[in-house]
Amino acid sequence: MKPLKTLATASAPASIGNVGVGYDVLGLAFDCARDKVTAIRTDQPSVTLGSVSGLVDDLPDQVDKNCALAAAQAVLDAAKADFGVRIDIVKNIPLSAGMGGSAASAVAAAGAVNALLDKPFVQKELLPFALEGERVSANPPPVDNVMASLLGGLVIAARLEPLQITRLPVPDGIECLLFHPDKQIETQAARNLLSPSVPQNIAVEHSRNIASFVAGCATNDRTLIAAGLKDIFIEPQRLPLLPELTAVQSAAMKAGALGCSFSGSGPSVFAWAPIEAREAVSKAMASSFKDQGCAARMYQVSIHSEGLRIEAVT
Repeated sequence: MKPLKTLATASAPASIGNVGVGYDVLGLAFDCARDKVTAIRTDQPSVTLGSVSGLVDDLPDQVDKNCALAAAQAVLDAAKADFGVRIDIVKNIPLSAGMGGSAASAVAAAGAVNALLDKPFVQKELLPFALEGERVSANPPPVDNVMASLLGGLVIAARLEPLQITRLPVPDGIECLLFHPDKQIETQAARNLLSPSVPQNIAVEHSRNIASFVAGCATNDRTLIAAGLKDIFIEPQRLPLLPELTAVQSAAMKAGALGCSFSGSGPSVFAWAPIEAREAVSKAMASSFKDQGCAARMYQVSIHSEGLRIEAVT
């Protein structure tokens, strides 16, 4: 008889939802920071909150109000587990930053609880459970951040019903830069701003852009990537949330960026830059935020980022 596994720790990265042009279709893992979750086996068939540390020291302790707890409960329910868990959270991704913090907590929790099971689910099968965690942040839960944080790299949601996701190739020689302004935007509030309809000419041009971007990534063609990495669909509707974006974008593009837009619902702003232009793009974006009196922290990592990682099992 196998000994019981009593503790498992998993981590999941920040992510960039939409990747500019791909609203609710594309997600990119952004391993600048990771939320870490430890699941400790308990005899009581329930999910409880243990310690909270990192950027915050207090989170809701109700399952329906905490992304990590909700994801943990979803795994236990699906597995018909005869045990419960206490969840300890180390929150390293800023809240309401457009960096996929809720998705990372949900993915890490699902991964940690899954590691305790006698017959764990395969990694891709954890997506619905992590989405139940993300539902706490926005309902219905957007798949973009969750799938990227789970699988790593650049991920596309090809279909929602039935759910079909897959990793895409990512081009060589490109870095992702992200600036997090000293502001917060709630995901649900940002989604509530959006119009339920869009003019036909916008829909056609948006389709052209997303097709160019995906084709450019698949063929390692920077010209196609640059042609498509622009959001004419969602970004204009959310611009009032961060008026500084227009000037930051202009500075980034003049310095050599392939594209620049909101990360998820914002307020963070990301850019893709060729390695040879990354310093110029970084300095240009930093200067633009500073000139507008907006403090912003910069992150920079490769677009080849890892997803869910199991750190320890005992």
